[in-house]
Amino acid sequence: MQRSRLLLVAIIAVSFVVAAAAFRRISPTPSTVASAAGFLSPAAPMLEPRSGHTATLLPDGKVLIAGGMRRNQDFYKSAEIYDPATGKFQHTGDMSIGRVGQIAVLLESGRVLIAGGWVGMRGTDSAELYDPATGKFTVVARMTIPRGRPSATLLTNGDVLIAGGERRDNESLASAEIFHVKTLSFQPTGSMHHSRISHTATLLKDGRVLIAGGYGDRLEPGAELYDPNSGTFTETGSMSTARCKHTAGLLSDGRVLIAGGSDSRGWNGNLNSAEIYDPRTAKFTAAAPMNDSRFKLPDEAVQLASGRLLIAGGSKGVEVFDPSVGKFEIVAGQMNDRWHFMSETRLRDGSVLLAGGISEQPRSDLPNLDLSSLSDPTRARQPEARKWLNLARMAEMSHPGSCNFSSDSAFK
Repeated sequence: MQRSRLLLVAIIAVSFVVAAAAFRRISPTPSTVASAAGFLSPAAPMLEPRSGHTATLLPDGKVLIAGGMRRNQDFYKSAEIYDPATGKFQHTGDMSIGRVGQIAVLLESGRVLIAGGWVGMRGTDSAELYDPATGKFTVVARMTIPRGRPSATLLTNGDVLIAGGERRDNESLASAEIFHVKTLSFQPTGSMHHSRISHTATLLKDGRVLIAGGYGDRLEPGAELYDPNSGTFTETGSMSTARCKHTAGLLSDGRVLIAGGSDSRGWNGNLNSAEIYDPRTAKFTAAAPMNDSRFKLPDEAVQLASGRLLIAGGSKGVEVFDPSVGKFEIVAGQMNDRWHFMSETRLRDGSVLLAGGISEQPRSDLPNLDLSSLSDPTRARQPEARKWLNLARMAEMSHPGSCNFSSDSAFK
């Protein structure tokens, strides 16, 4: 397979547009731009085909893509930078080790914390900082325990909560720890009531963190709240549907949307259901379902400038949840495959970069790292990139795949 067919990426414009998948370029025809949810447009390919990687928006507007894997046990320590000004990816420094399913958090200093993830069939406690000024990674203190695919949340005080994950395959964790930015060190904090991996963690407006779903000894319907002031977790409402590998996003009114994921059947149990958690009542209520069932989603749904939430991955289609009507809207155009464990990053211009992912169910005769353990096909997948764009700016775009929007665009 030629290299050009392995490196696809797309961008979605935050208000109304999403990037088309590999080889299918979405043209700004009347039928394409008719959707108020936006449309897909192709973007330049990544340098490497990746899934289970991280994508972090840097202070200068560029995006750091780090780690991930090409196939089972073929993990990257390389990283690359996406520059919206040129619409291209370029190499940057390498991490100290190859890892997949790690956490990546932009700190107030402008550096990026990379920690945990899978190395082989086990988690790692390795942590490092990426400095955009030098383009290099520097190793820092280790976490208190190895964690494969934990959750990570930047707290209001600038520290980072890291919770759950797996120490090794089938050994999920209930413990949590705090990364202290002043000392660049990790310290244990209170443990969750249930061990979890493939859960979501959402920072609420009052500074607490909602942990929802995932699985450990069982598929978990329950949720917990972490209070940074006390350093403890408290159980809160239970979801109507137990789920893992779903996505979650904070709505502008302070509620949290939980959508998609899968039940205990995995690939055969994809969900299109959604529900909303209200911190004021500590309860979940059913929301309108998505148009497609999907799982292995980015942990955090992208909040658009309009207050809507963008949901991508696990399906060829992309959807936007509009809280004003309580429904999901379909974005015009489709990706070329059902990409799982892809990344989505809102850019400064309001567009959303969708990158990488794996597209198919893994073979049953191979060891299974599902990112929750991280299941993966045997061959390299296309490092596709797509871009979601806003229809309000469509008339000004000469090329929907490479157009750049100003930061003061109308849909902010």
